[in-house]
Amino acid sequence: MQPRNMSMSGVVDLAAVKAAGEAKAKAEQARAEAARRGDTGAVPPSSLVIDVDEAGFERDVLQRSAEVPVVIDFWAEWCEPCKQLSPVLERLAREYNGRFVLAKVDVDANQMLMQQFQIQGIPAVFAVVAGQALPLFQGAAPEAQIRETLDQLIQVGEQRFGLTGITVDAGAAETDADAEPEEPVGPYDALLEAAVRALDADDFDGAAQAYRNVLADDPGNTEAKLGLAQAELLSRVKGMDPQQVRKEAAERADDVPAQIAAADLDLVGGHVEDAFGRLVEAVRRTAGEDRDAARLRLLELFEVIGSDDPRVTAARQALARVLF
Repeated sequence: MQPRNMSMSGVVDLAAVKAAGEAKAKAEQARAEAARRGDTGAVPPSSLVIDVDEAGFERDVLQRSAEVPVVIDFWAEWCEPCKQLSPVLERLAREYNGRFVLAKVDVDANQMLMQQFQIQGIPAVFAVVAGQALPLFQGAAPEAQIRETLDQLIQVGEQRFGLTGITVDAGAAETDADAEPEEPVGPYDALLEAAVRALDADDFDGAAQAYRNVLADDPGNTEAKLGLAQAELLSRVKGMDPQQVRKEAAERADDVPAQIAAADLDLVGGHVEDAFGRLVEAVRRTAGEDRDAARLRLLELFEVIGSDDPRVTAARQALARVLF
């Protein structure tokens, strides 16, 4: 996924965008000036998700991308996958609390933007960072993949362009008409205990289903997400011939399924860095469906270890370097 400048003939000329180093310096200067004035630049939560048209694209996307990464959701009312993806993106925009802004573009009403971004199908998701357009993904991607992509985007925005996001007015968040009321969840002790018992009995499929039952009602349940990732991993390696798997991986460095199987064994064996390194290298060496398969398995293994583990942090940084 390489950054690329896109010609916006008739909308705006992206060729005039400043270089990354200059963009970073400009962002830092703007923050310093705002601090001197005592201006926090806080925005209401409603500003995190905006509708954008061709007339406002330069102001709402290009200019704003000098402060914060702008994710663009190309959608249409008739598009059924859009109805699955858009609510997820909107929820994540509020959850990330100013680390990125979501710009929604109705392709039926903005054909020029669709043509300029060379959209072949929707939903399609792009980002603009300091004026540079980045294709992110197409279709209703899984939430785990979306989160990982957003994390990488934010990291690139910070490291290359000095974009630290925007401040959200916490007071406004309490009265935001768009905010959804929080609903009580749980408890799920019985289901989680059943999953643990199934794991102890080597019933990995049963454990996975128990964790899925929790996540169906509480998608953010950390214990269930971790348990599901572990159960699915154990189910995959059950019945593997470790010697044969490692032999095939050693002999076929470009065989992504072989590398994925070996990475699973690495992780189960406690060789976390080896598993992550193997898949990062597979992503670097491949393209297309093979690359996506290696990347998605790596994201799944991140879930097994947990996002707070420093080895996951290091591997995410390595993945970002080979993707961008």
